[in-house]
Amino acid sequence: MKKYFSLVLFAHSVFALPFAMIGFFLGVTTTESPFSWYKLILVLLCMVFARNSAMAFNRYLDRNIDAKNPRTKMRDIPAGKVSANEAMIFVIINCVLFAITTYFINPLCFYLSPVALFVVLFYSYTKRFTALCHLVLGLGLALAPIGAYIAVTGHFALVPVLYSLTVLFWVSGFDIIYALQDEEFDREEKLHSIPSALGIKNALNVSVLLHVLSATCVILPVFFTSFSWVYYVGIVFFCSMLIYQHLLVKPNDISKVNRAFQTLNGYASVVFAVCFLIDAYLRHK
Repeated sequence: MKKYFSLVLFAHSVFALPFAMIGFFLGVTTTESPFSWYKLILVLLCMVFARNSAMAFNRYLDRNIDAKNPRTKMRDIPAGKVSANEAMIFVIINCVLFAITTYFINPLCFYLSPVALFVVLFYSYTKRFTALCHLVLGLGLALAPIGAYIAVTGHFALVPVLYSLTVLFWVSGFDIIYALQDEEFDREEKLHSIPSALGIKNALNVSVLLHVLSATCVILPVFFTSFSWVYYVGIVFFCSMLIYQHLLVKPNDISKVNRAFQTLNGYASVVFAVCFLIDAYLRHK
């Protein structure tokens, strides 16, 4: 199991999982839907299975590319820690478990499960033909809040969609920053990304625009739902982390990309989600 934990990098779950909790408890606190430990556990399982499927499939599909890239050649499959067949079996098992789990949540989640799996798996192909691959990754993670909300309520609503858009623009923006490390490699291998297509400076400008859109979407729910001051603290912190990562990464200095990618964005999602949950508790105790 240890080698599979390394394959799927569970630490990256910190990006989408907090927003899944936001979607879940938004459904509980703003509708007549009751809280259910059973559904919460099922939602958490869906997050694990979807993340396992997406990450392992990405490693499987990119194994030959990763072997050529000095930054990624020590990943599990190129390094021989996990075989390609083992990775694919792991993907299939997790896809099946994801679909089975959605069946026990509600019919809409089950019917939409193939769509969710298609999005999170399809991302791995996109760098081969479009620089918009970052947006597809963002879309995959953006399914977390709206999916968790549907798990609770069985229907769509505007506010969880706003949180999904927050995730879409936020993840797309920081994935562009992360891709700066491979700008030259991607261009040489004819792989598509915003940095390889536009250069570092213009790529950072696109990332800034996406993060402005993300900040806008995280603010918009205040016009549709009543929040306490704690939520506003969360907004300020989330937006501050967006700003700070752009202060760390410059066109002439991308040495702090990993700090911006992992640490700051992890803080942004976790602290914002904690503020949301505290706010929900204070307003409904």
